[in-house]
Amino acid sequence: MSAPVIAIDAMGGDFGPRSIVEASLACLLAKPSLHLTLVGQAPLIEQLIASKPDADRSRLSVVNAEEVITMDDRPALALRGKPDSSMRVALQLVKSGQAQACVSAGNTGALMALSRFVLKTLPGIDRPAMVAAMPTQRGYCHLLDLGANVDCSAQHLYQFAVMGSVAAEALGVVRPRVALLNVGTEDIKGNQQVKLAAALLQTAPGLNYVGFIEGDGLYRGEADVVVCDGFVGNILLKSSEGLATMIGERIETLFSANFLSRAVGALAMPMLRRLKDDLAPARHNGASFLGLQGIVVKSHGSAGVQGFQSAIARALIEIQENLPERLSGRLEKLL
Repeated sequence: MSAPVIAIDAMGGDFGPRSIVEASLACLLAKPSLHLTLVGQAPLIEQLIASKPDADRSRLSVVNAEEVITMDDRPALALRGKPDSSMRVALQLVKSGQAQACVSAGNTGALMALSRFVLKTLPGIDRPAMVAAMPTQRGYCHLLDLGANVDCSAQHLYQFAVMGSVAAEALGVVRPRVALLNVGTEDIKGNQQVKLAAALLQTAPGLNYVGFIEGDGLYRGEADVVVCDGFVGNILLKSSEGLATMIGERIETLFSANFLSRAVGALAMPMLRRLKDDLAPARHNGASFLGLQGIVVKSHGSAGVQGFQSAIARALIEIQENLPERLSGRLEKLL
């Protein structure tokens, strides 16, 4: 396999090019075989790179793109009104084979619309789905959809389950347990779409479907892949991130309240820091768009340097596992 090349939308996200360039340079140091192409306003990107005297330019290139898709831009404007946006040019590099993946922290709706337009979906897939790893008591589970598809039919949920199972296998999970997120575990619970999706999944050959799961079951690690529509998935993801951050901050406040608590905290802090790092949203940043004829990873818009590094690392794993090809082969048998 040739050296992997990842196209980076350097203009997206809340912190802009400065954070993305720093994260990209850090990834190059950590991954000796990785090549990155930063796409965006070249003079600004070059200036940021020049401010890092130890930057390795041998595996780093810059492609100019004058236009920027903002967080407020509608997907229709991104498609028709900004043909030279950094996001679109980065996706075109994947389409042309000059890169094997694209990573962006930009507008999610625009990224999804452009990805579908530029890369197209795999045969048999109606809509791509966003998937990310969620920490559980037993390790991680893969949750999808995370917001790309607010309204889903039973067939869409079935497709998400198949794609999620293949993605989990690519990441090392043996015979992934697949579950549908629901308001109860009984067969009579849930809306019509969830019930119909369950009927489809029960007869899917080779899929390890384990039934309905509730939110607390997800965190207990009762499934490796949890499927829901994007409305529910996005709320669950954002709530989980907010809860993890709040718990970490509350713990630090409690252990700094007075002399006694600081003394106790000094003993417990190494373990608490380890727990905080394990649950930190930045460590799990990077949602994949499954179902496309190419690899696209969406970084959280508010991700800092560490978070964007995690998104690049996710893209690299999917390149190494040739995820779109694996998905395509499995989908032929199940769809």
